[in-house]
Amino acid sequence: MVPDFLIQLKDFISQPWPWWVAGPMIALIMFILLFFGKEFGISANLRIMCAADGAGEFSDFFKFDWQSQGWNLMVALGAMFGGYIASHYFVGGSDVAHVSAATVESLKELGFNYKQGEVPLVPEFYSWESLFTLRGLIIIVGGGFLVGFGARYAGGCTSGHAISGLSALQLPSLIAVVGFFIGGLVMTHLVFPILF
Repeated sequence: MVPDFLIQLKDFISQPWPWWVAGPMIALIMFILLFFGKEFGISANLRIMCAADGAGEFSDFFKFDWQSQGWNLMVALGAMFGGYIASHYFVGGSDVAHVSAATVESLKELGFNYKQGEVPLVPEFYSWESLFTLRGLIIIVGGGFLVGFGARYAGGCTSGHAISGLSALQLPSLIAVVGFFIGGLVMTHLVFPILF
C-alpha cells in the first residue's frame, strides 16, 4: 500500500508548476550560486568532460582545473536522470508534449497536423531516417553545429547567460540573450517556414 503523501507528491510533481513557484526557486538557486562564487551553465560541461578525459594533452583550451567544476557536471547529469525518472515514473511515461492550444495552432500553420494532446515530445524530423535527408541534415547537423559553435563563441549557452549571467548583472550576458531571442525569431519566422 502506497502512503497517501507519496500519492499527493506524485500528483503535485506530475503537474506543470506555476511561474510563482519555479521563478523564486530559480532565484534562490542563483543566489546560492552567486554567494559561493559559482556560475551555472550547461554547455560548459562538454569542456569539463573533455578535460576529464585528458584532452588537455592536445589543446590548451582543456587545461584547467576541471575537478572544481564537477558540481556543474552533476547538475547536468541530475537534469538528464531527473527528467528520465520524472517522465517515466511521475507523468506516466507519455511521449506527448503538454502544449497550449495556441501552440498547436501555430504548428498547424507550419504544416504539422497535430491535434491537442498529440504533439510528440520529439518531433518526427529528429530521427535516423530524417538525418539522411537534406532537411534532416540541415536541421540536425547544421543546427547542432550552430548551437555548439554559438555557445562557444558567446562564451556560454542560454542557461549560462540568461540565468546566471543576467542574475550577476553582466552586460555581455544581456547582449547574448538579446542575440538568442533575435536568432530564435529569425529561425521561427524566416528559416523554419522555408524548411517545412
